[in-house]
Amino acid sequence: EVNAIFDDLLLHNNVRWLSKGKVLERFWALRKELETFLLDQKSAKAKPFGDFMKNEEEMEVVAFLTDITSHLSDLNLKLQGKNSTVCDLMSAVRAFQRKLEVFKVHLQQNLLHFPRLLDQTAGKHHRHNYAEFLEKLITNFQTRFEDFPLGKQVLLSIENPFLVKSIAEFSTEAMKVFPWANAATLQTELIELQENLALQESHCDPVTFWTKMVNAAGVPLLQKMALQILTMFPSTYCCESAFSFMNMVKNAYRSTLTNEHLHQCLRLALTPFKPKFKQLVAQR
Repeated sequence: EVNAIFDDLLLHNNVRWLSKGKVLERFWALRKELETFLLDQKSAKAKPFGDFMKNEEEMEVVAFLTDITSHLSDLNLKLQGKNSTVCDLMSAVRAFQRKLEVFKVHLQQNLLHFPRLLDQTAGKHHRHNYAEFLEKLITNFQTRFEDFPLGKQVLLSIENPFLVKSIAEFSTEAMKVFPWANAATLQTELIELQENLALQESHCDPVTFWTKMVNAAGVPLLQKMALQILTMFPSTYCCESAFSFMNMVKNAYRSTLTNEHLHQCLRLALTPFKPKFKQLVAQR
């Protein structure tokens, strides 16, 4: 009726963390129309909400919350996906930690990374100490990931072993995670790998590199370490995906499926392999 860019509000779902960011973004986009709607209600129930939206200080907090939640939602999206590895997860987290440091600096300057807060304050000095909130967020990230066992040199060796400069540091980090490894053998194999001209020219993703390009007979210990890291689960995406498929397979009309039948159905639904139907039919 008022030509708003959206025609409804979103509802937050506790199961889906990303919905928090979407709800806030939609609310901020419709804040003027919502304020007009609440003022037109002329009811006691709508009055406190209307007063809240007219309060510049309160809406400034909402603007900051919308901005920072949007950044966190972007990070959350990067941590999801079927083909993500633990290396991708740590790269995204470390990049976000560096971004937080930049955000803290820009809060005191031009609000470059906080467009909604800039719009709300019109470039004037904001009333709240948001830098303190960001400092706590930075500390929270550091605490949460400080016990992560894989060091930078080990992760770098998986993503691009030719960029590892400190061989000794690499073997030291690897020994902390893989007690079965031999430091001398790892160092020797990494040097041999880095001097392989054919592999230097192979431009492919880490999974393809370590499973197809690297010869296991040449660097068996290094490849074993790489495969163990690449098969680590970086998130709960696979588990959540499996549950979603299970709910679709075992619905109200198929509630009598046996566990074995359900197991086979899930394997068919989750596998990345596609059957060669023409070949299978030709064999019958």
